[in-house]
Amino acid sequence: MLIVGAKGFAKEVLEVAIEKYKLEDIVFFDDISNDIEDKLFNQFQILRSEEQVKDYFGSNNKEFTIGIGNPKLRKVLSEKFKIIGGVHVSLISINSSIGSFNTTIEEGANIMSGSVITNDIKIGKGVLINLNCTIGHDSILGDFVELCPGVHVSGYCTIGNEVFVGTNSTILPKVRIGDNVVIAAGSVVTKDIPNNCMVAGVPAVIKKYFD
Repeated sequence: MLIVGAKGFAKEVLEVAIEKYKLEDIVFFDDISNDIEDKLFNQFQILRSEEQVKDYFGSNNKEFTIGIGNPKLRKVLSEKFKIIGGVHVSLISINSSIGSFNTTIEEGANIMSGSVITNDIKIGKGVLINLNCTIGHDSILGDFVELCPGVHVSGYCTIGNEVFVGTNSTILPKVRIGDNVVIAAGSVVTKDIPNNCMVAGVPAVIKKYFD
């Protein structure tokens, strides 16, 4: 198992990875940080180049996960590591709760400890559901959505692709959120949000649009 990234969130992903993989089967990738040692926690090898990754995939497990936040960056990294031979897999904490009926999770999701996903829910590719989030029934999360810790998504919600939802935000029932949206921390989203904008506040209002 290759964890892309070797700082910050990657250290939390490690805790989920060791629920499934042997310690000796886990390595990291970081080609930009000059302030870290060759081994994370003096134990886990850190690969430094794409050539090393290709060699690793050629002789080891091809599975990888992304230990970095930011929806757009996660999408780019997913595509990059699949091109060089990797298989993007989901890591789901045993300390999360996943509904038993008609809930689907596509490839590359990271679902962290304490999160609750109920029934009749679709989770798209590369989604990051961080610590202690909840997702209510009949909701859809698009590809590469990121829910920061403590986010609560109510029932019948639809969230588009590459949406970032800040810490402790709440999305009320039946709200539809477009693609490429940023929701600031602590916001309460009470009505539909269009594509390509940033919202904040209680209730959340549009603060700016993106090109």
